[in-house]
Amino acid sequence: MTPAATEGPAYDGLPQPQRGRAMAVIIVAMIVSVLDGTILNLALPGIARSLNASPAHAVWVVNAYQIATLVLLLPLARLGEQIGFRRVYMAGMALFTVASLGALMSSSLGWLIAARAVQGVGAAGLMSVNAALVRLTYPRSQLGKGMAINSMVVAASSVAGPSVAAAVLAVADWPWLFAINIPLGVAVLWLGWRALPANVGPALGDRMRVLDVLLNIGMFSLFFLGVDRLGVQDGQTGGRLDGWLWLGGGLLLGAVYIRRQWSMRVPLFPVDLLRIPVFALSMGTSVSAFAAQMLAYIALPFLLLDAFGRTHVQAGLLLTAWPLAIVATAPIAGRLIGRVPDGLLGGIGLGLLAVGLSLLALLPDAPTNGDIAWRMALCGVGFGLFQSPNNHTIVTAPPPHRSGAASGMLGTARLTGQTVGAVVLATIFSVWDPHLRTGPEVALGVAAAFAAVSGVCSSLRLKMASGHAAA
Repeated sequence: MTPAATEGPAYDGLPQPQRGRAMAVIIVAMIVSVLDGTILNLALPGIARSLNASPAHAVWVVNAYQIATLVLLLPLARLGEQIGFRRVYMAGMALFTVASLGALMSSSLGWLIAARAVQGVGAAGLMSVNAALVRLTYPRSQLGKGMAINSMVVAASSVAGPSVAAAVLAVADWPWLFAINIPLGVAVLWLGWRALPANVGPALGDRMRVLDVLLNIGMFSLFFLGVDRLGVQDGQTGGRLDGWLWLGGGLLLGAVYIRRQWSMRVPLFPVDLLRIPVFALSMGTSVSAFAAQMLAYIALPFLLLDAFGRTHVQAGLLLTAWPLAIVATAPIAGRLIGRVPDGLLGGIGLGLLAVGLSLLALLPDAPTNGDIAWRMALCGVGFGLFQSPNNHTIVTAPPPHRSGAASGMLGTARLTGQTVGAVVLATIFSVWDPHLRTGPEVALGVAAAFAAVSGVCSSLRLKMASGHAAA
């Protein structure tokens, strides 16, 4: 039976066992969509050889997916508010599954890149309304648990791509990396329509305008292309003029876009939500934290491989301590949501992240694996304490009819923070050689500063909450 529409103040999540089935659908869909953002990195050399392509062209197999996802997060979140989150989610899963079949059957690089772009569109449908569906699935009293599970799945999936790819490539060729999506996608489609909650109802306000969608796509595309040109690839630093020009173009287009959105009652780019102080602070917290994470994730391999002489296997195992700590901490954070203010939990977590990053920057000349691993784990614990409570605030601060926009902004904050981190890292590595110890250490120090700024943003929400209580 199709779930009843979730309308009215009396609605408070799905009953069991439907809630468990809905969350299973959400988890499986997020695993495949997040995994596919990184699963092909390890296979790119093989793809280039198989399709007679250069490595520079083959990298667009990854870029096409990421750009398509980024530019459509907000438009599809807005569409979810208008026609239903479940419809957008299921359409995204259907498109993702069909595109996986197309990628599996691809015989040329152009075909594969096109299939990956369509996959990215499907992934945007899943990611854009994911948090909104979690909000509808859980009762208010248990939403922290749902957000913690969601955060844990995203964190684990985001780093599991290379390991899953290695396991598949050990026994099969790269096309089979897409084959695993097909049965999972079919399962989600079969179960999802019955299990997922229906929408709250259409939001008030004008429908999306084509020009606003195009401006959104153009702004984020220019940002992505600029970061790609400035990014660090194969040990070469960026700092190219054309990269800065792409970014400048993105800023100019963004200024036009935001100006158009400013006076709209229900804008595509949710400036109305950014006028809510606790939401704006939570977004600032998220952007700064993900900038810190990106700086660290790219700088640490240089430090481990070049400065400390670890092998790729050793470096990979040491880096795994960070996401494993997130997975271990997320359930604890979920249980604390509602008992401890989100701003306090986030502030403590980001303080731990800042300390962990500072300690990584100050490692001794010949650290043991244990010296490195516990510092990595401290960063993961801090990030795990921050992520779930912060996501909880972002999703619950807006009114219910803007759940889609809040959900879309979760992904947008993550990708914006990663973009900022990549630009800052490119600037650092243009001054300090990344293959020498100083470059990665400076990057980790700057990452610690970003984490500290993020912690301040999180803690300011406590002052705001106390002010409301006093009033």
